[in-house]
Order: sequence, then structure tokens, then C-alpha cells
Amino acid sequence: MYAVGIDVSKGKSTISIVTIHGEVIEEPFEILHDQNGFDTLLSKIKDYKKEDIKFLMEATGHYHLPLLNSLIEKNYFVCVENALVIKKYCDLDLRKVKNDRKDSLKLATYCSERWFKLRKFEPSDDVREQLQFLSRQYSQYVKIQTNLKIQLTNLIDKTFPGIKKIVDDENRYHLLLDIYEKYSYPSLVLNQNKKDFINDIDVMAKKYRHKVGKTIGEELYEIAPTIITSCLYNESLQLSINSCILLLRETLKVTNDIISKMDELAMQLEEFDIVSNMKGVGIKTRARLIAEVGDIRKYENANCLIASCGIDTPPYQSGTFNATNRHITKRGNKYLRKVGYEVTKSIKSSRPKTDNAVYLFMLKKEAEGKPKRVAKIAGLNKFLRIYYARVKELYN
Repeated sequence: MYAVGIDVSKGKSTISIVTIHGEVIEEPFEILHDQNGFDTLLSKIKDYKKEDIKFLMEATGHYHLPLLNSLIEKNYFVCVENALVIKKYCDLDLRKVKNDRKDSLKLATYCSERWFKLRKFEPSDDVREQLQFLSRQYSQYVKIQTNLKIQLTNLIDKTFPGIKKIVDDENRYHLLLDIYEKYSYPSLVLNQNKKDFINDIDVMAKKYRHKVGKTIGEELYEIAPTIITSCLYNESLQLSINSCILLLRETLKVTNDIISKMDELAMQLEEFDIVSNMKGVGIKTRARLIAEVGDIRKYENANCLIASCGIDTPPYQSGTFNATNRHITKRGNKYLRKVGYEVTKSIKSSRPKTDNAVYLFMLKKEAEGKPKRVAKIAGLNKFLRIYYARVKELYN
């Protein structure tokens, strides 16, 4: 039996082959992540039976995927191990040496020592893979969007402070962009006749079916003479404003398109209706939640789902000491943790009138003196347990 350790890098991998007894059969060698590189690897193992070979590699974002997919297509046993587990195994050596050749040998040795405990990598179905990919893309665009919103707020504070207090509302954000793009400076407002200005704002508001256009127009015209700006209006300033708004509109459109596509995909899964009807789960969170949890059948129990989210608190005990105030591990899926936290925030802010186990649990924790953030994390723990029970029942 032969253990193959693959140390994955960007565009290439270093590979070592040892027997199950630890004898080095093939010294570390490098291959590129192309067809020639894969053929080189196959030539090294062509004399061994497939059932006698196991491959081990670390989960490295997306760098390991080309080689992983090629090996799966050839029906080889491949184990993709958590990078933290491998790091702790490598740290057992008294003398630490870090290079690709040594790492590949350590991976091969790990594979041989745990030969019978390794879990074969099982690829997700196509729908779930697409969902997770889109979920991660959504998160990246939201980061860009957040930075642009901060930049726009800074520009508003310099040129027209006070406009956000009048227009700022999550449902009126597009209206704010339209108004500020055209009237980014108080003098631009005052150059207009009051009636014409109010009618113009009303037309902008009606485009988004808002009925408060005239009220907003009147308030803006009233405060315009009282505004003290921190910079002079010029073409360069307007260019920055227009560019920021253009990019913001694009990211808002992209994130909405991604959510729509994710919903379209998630509707093909059995759990979509159940998850959609759970309290606190909205249009922007249901498909992301399904994507990040993945196939519920891969979790042995609810505790495994909690651990994968990184909100578990493992016991810490030594002798007579037993820690009671423990922090969550945060060693898990940060994207699941984020969307889960959004759900608990939604539950807390909606204050459901009917009995809601998650909401009542958060209130109980707050009554015990827990900070609100800690109570929400506890609520997320409760929510994921309910999620696991309801979705798991579908597949039993």
C-alpha cells in the first residue's frame, strides 16, 4: 500500500510517495497543474493498483482543485485534510523545517500513519457547488460595496452634510444616489427655483415608487442655505462623486443578480421551502444559508454543524480546574457564521409576536446578563440546531 503526499502551491505541486510502513518510494518531485504534470504523476504510480494508493492533500482554497478533480475522474482515493490538522501534525517535530519537499514527505507520512482513518473526499453535487461559489462571490462584492458606501459617506460629509438624515433609508438608497449625483452641493440646490427643485425630487422618488418626494425636496431646499461645506465645489470633486456612485450602482446590481441566480438554483433543492419559512430568513439570506451549510447529510449530528460554523465552545479542564467562561473557536466557515449572524439580528429586530424559540432563547441569555452580541451567537447556536433537525428530517 502506498501513501502519496501532495503539497499544493499556486500552479504546481510537490509530491512524495511512501509505503504504509513509512519507506520512501519516490523522493519529492514537482509537477505543474497541467496535463503534462498530471501525466508525470500517473507515470510514477502506473505499476500500483488503484485500491493500494491513497492521496492526501491540504485544503488550500482553490489551488488544489485542478489536481483533485483530475484524480477523482480517474477514481483514485483522495483525502483533503484540514490545513490546521496538518499544521499541528507538522509541529510535532522538535526541529521545524519548512519547505515544499519536507511538507510533501510529512503529508505522505501522515497519510501512511492514518491509512485506515482517512475519509475519502466526496464532491458536492453541481447545484450546491454553484451555490457556494456564488455565495463567496456575493461576499466579496459586499465588501467592495461597503467600502464604496464609506467613501460616499465621506464625500457627503464634505459637500452636503445633512442630506443623509433626510433621505437615508435602506429602501431609499437608490434615491439618495440619484439626488446626490445631481445635487451634490448646496449651491446646486439653491440655483434652482424651489418649485422646480421639489418637482424634480418628486419625479426621482416616483421612479422608485416612493411617495415622499415632495417632503424630501422641501426639507433639502430648507437646509441648503444653512449648510457649511468643508471643501469648494469643482470638477474634480464631481468626478469623484460620479465615479463612486457609478461603482456603487454596479455593485448593487451585481449583488442583486447573484442573489436572484442563487434563489433560482436553491429552488431545485428539497430544503428550500423549509429554510425560506424559518423565522429570520429573508430573501438575501435563504440561498446563502443553504449554500454555506451545504448537504446536511455530511454532518453526523447538530454539534458537527455548530463546530463547522466555528461557534462551538470546547471544554477546557485540567485537574480540579474547569473553565466556564469560554470563547467560541471561530475555527470554521466564516461565511456561514456571518449569514447566520444576519439571521439572528433579523429575528431580534423583528420581535416576533408568536413564540419563537430562537428569539426567546436570546432574551433569556440577555436576562442572564450576557452582552447582546453573545446572546445573538447563542441564538445562532439554537437556530442551527433547529435548521439541522428540520432539514435532516427531509433526507431520512
